[in-house]
Amino acid sequence: MNVHNAEIIISAVSPKQYPETDLPEIALAGRSNVGKSSFINTLINRKNLARTSGKPGKTQTLNFYLIEDALHFVDVPGYGYAKVSKTERAKWGEMIETYMTTREQLKAVVSLVDLRHAPTQEDIQMYEFLKYYEIPVIVVATKKDKIPRGKWNKHESIIKKALNFDKSDDFILFSSQTKEGKEEAWQAIEKYL
Repeated sequence: MNVHNAEIIISAVSPKQYPETDLPEIALAGRSNVGKSSFINTLINRKNLARTSGKPGKTQTLNFYLIEDALHFVDVPGYGYAKVSKTERAKWGEMIETYMTTREQLKAVVSLVDLRHAPTQEDIQMYEFLKYYEIPVIVVATKKDKIPRGKWNKHESIIKKALNFDKSDDFILFSSQTKEGKEEAWQAIEKYL
């Protein structure tokens, strides 16, 4: 998809705030510093529509982005960030779970993991959660440019093994620096639109 129009529509915390449209939605989930905002900005050819921040854990709401009047990207709060209280984290968890399990417009979730590290317990839980609820998932391993090419396969297999990865899901190596993986990510997303 070639994106010329993208805008943030609403930051929601509960279902009554979700946009009332039938447009398909693709949610983006991942650890706080995995590069979610950079991924969104790369896909929509923008520098900073999704705010990147040196302070992980900034997204605390479900942010709905309207893309080309054709779909919504829904940026969900990053998980696993230590500076947030347990009660705050539990609230986010509930908000994300409510959205993902009740929203009919949700077509797939892009689950972002960091290619440099083995998946965290939360990464694994997110993947298992999506599989359990039979929500289509696209795993995107970010920060590909930070690892020498010769080690990509090794890192990919570590992640797939930890996730108990289902071969029928898409797995994409991605770099917001070099834009590698951008086309593949759009192809995977478009299958669900």
